[in-house]
Amino acid sequence: MYTMKALFCYDGPLYKDENGNYYDSILNDQMFQRYFKVADKLDLVIRTRAISTNEGAKKMGRISNPNISVIECPNLSSVGGLLKNRKQAEKIIEKSIKDAELIFVRVPSVIGNLSIDIAKKLKKKYLVEVVGCPWDAYWNYSLKGKMVAPFATLMMKNRVKNAPFVLYVTNDFLQSRYPTKGKSINCSNVELAPVDENVLNNRMKKVSDYSSKTIYTIGTAAGLDVLYKGQQYVIQALAKLKKEGITNIEYQLIGGGTGAYLLETAKKFGVEGQIKIIGQMPHDDVFTWLDNLDIYAQPSRQEGLPRSVIEAMSRALPCIGAKTAGIPELLSNECIFSNTSNEVSEICQILKRMISSSQEMEKQAKRNYEESKKYARNILIDRRTRFFCEYKNAVEER
Repeated sequence: MYTMKALFCYDGPLYKDENGNYYDSILNDQMFQRYFKVADKLDLVIRTRAISTNEGAKKMGRISNPNISVIECPNLSSVGGLLKNRKQAEKIIEKSIKDAELIFVRVPSVIGNLSIDIAKKLKKKYLVEVVGCPWDAYWNYSLKGKMVAPFATLMMKNRVKNAPFVLYVTNDFLQSRYPTKGKSINCSNVELAPVDENVLNNRMKKVSDYSSKTIYTIGTAAGLDVLYKGQQYVIQALAKLKKEGITNIEYQLIGGGTGAYLLETAKKFGVEGQIKIIGQMPHDDVFTWLDNLDIYAQPSRQEGLPRSVIEAMSRALPCIGAKTAGIPELLSNECIFSNTSNEVSEICQILKRMISSSQEMEKQAKRNYEESKKYARNILIDRRTRFFCEYKNAVEER
């Protein structure tokens, strides 16, 4: 019986325990299931990081599909790693591409860039998934990042422009920055299970119970040690509000990392009592956490189309976010703040308006709940699968 093999190329990372099991919160069995609509086997060319079994099982999902094989690639995500490991990585990627019929490359990623170059050299068709913007990622990361940003952006622009098939996770933003001459589609990476109508009813009940004694809880789900995720701007906004006598707000943070910089920032601005760093949370518990929030905030300076915002919207949660990448495609204009030096003042203005008006909270809750239905799993799966089949047919016609 003929077996169709697909290859997924991306920096990742996946997390590997001492028993050889692989874990991740996003790159998991459910996410990879989309590729089995057009293939029987799936290889992953990806870098890995060590993790303990206990930590992996507690915080992330294990990849258990027997038809998924991990091909570990050395780390290329630093100048030293690229210089030291490039030749070894090229050998691994080239062998993997030769062995696969269908090639899916996710960018931005260094492994992704190399995979595109090798696929072109071997004259094999490939499909590129554009999930983020390297300019925003590097420019907002560090001084060294600002030096890398123009080169990383140009490399991705050239590769996306000449790709035969391109899937964008945004409706407009990534398409405008990284246009292609190939066939393309917009299709979010986020797939929501059917939402119970009681979610909206429960949110309306929560809002109706607000009073002058309410402590409002804001939340952000993002890496805790990644500066461009922007949690520090919300912390600074809380400090500004505190000077105005507004202290009935708690800010909860979930995500990987220590959060040491964010705690230091909170102490510096005198609001450490209002900050609660929860850390990594199993994805199955995230929706319960979201239901207990009053406002979700996404202050990132680099994104694609953020999963966490869509998931928050599906819980009828009022959301605010920076004018970054696909975030303005998700939220109403009055809930968007600047991603420049004005963001702290604008966050303050939006928060004051929201916590002072139950009507505004109800309006945003209803609006977000309805908007999230566009990301229903069945709709997106059908749309993505049709595009994957078009790519597969083009490969088979060669």
